[in-house]
Amino acid sequence: MNAAAHGRLLLVPTPLADVTATPLQQVLPLGTLQAAAGLDHWIVENAKSARAFLSAVQGVCALRVPLQQQQLSVLPKHEQLSAQAARALLQPALQGADIGVLSEAGAPCVADPGALVVAQAHELGLRVLPLVGPSSVLLALMAGGLDGQCFAFHGYLPVADEARRRALQALERESAQRRQTQLFIETPYRNAALLRALAHTLRPDTRVSVACDLTAPQAYVRTLRAAQWRDALDTLPPRAPAMFGLLA
Repeated sequence: MNAAAHGRLLLVPTPLADVTATPLQQVLPLGTLQAAAGLDHWIVENAKSARAFLSAVQGVCALRVPLQQQQLSVLPKHEQLSAQAARALLQPALQGADIGVLSEAGAPCVADPGALVVAQAHELGLRVLPLVGPSSVLLALMAGGLDGQCFAFHGYLPVADEARRRALQALERESAQRRQTQLFIETPYRNAALLRALAHTLRPDTRVSVACDLTAPQAYVRTLRAAQWRDALDTLPPRAPAMFGLLA
């Protein structure tokens, strides 16, 4: 098939908070919502949250195809996703249909799944189009007051206490050596344990930033020295999606 006849792969951001918590127009530009409304083939991280997002989009822009007829393909877990499987998900684009990629929250491929699908789209010669919307990494970096010129995102840190302590100390050393902001996330129910570890493992003057519930009305962003956090641990919202950062 002629490459010009191929569909595109659109990377569609979603709100970082519950789609019912904040009007979509406050989080996503109209152009992104219109592009989403025009699609009927999707590669999604979670079918339930994808349908909730499309239902919210429908409240702003009429869907080209009814919600019940949207074609949703669920992205396998990272360790189960092969290049061959990613290419199979892209078959509708090879037949001329545009495909949207959705993660559960935020920007696909940035602290969220989807990168292998995008890599295979490039291998197949498909056009990849990122749409405008929120990224937890960038919003937390903007709001934390840490160094935005040099930063690294590390995903999840080890869960075991000793392994996590060593990882934090290594990130602190790297931050001091390179003057680099270190960003990472945690499963919400372990946020309090991670913040406690940051407060008691890092040097007292290392700055630690926490950004929770970004894009929601109750968004919380606070940056303190590690030693100061020891007296402020109870201010952390319970079990909220959070991005952590440190700068030594």
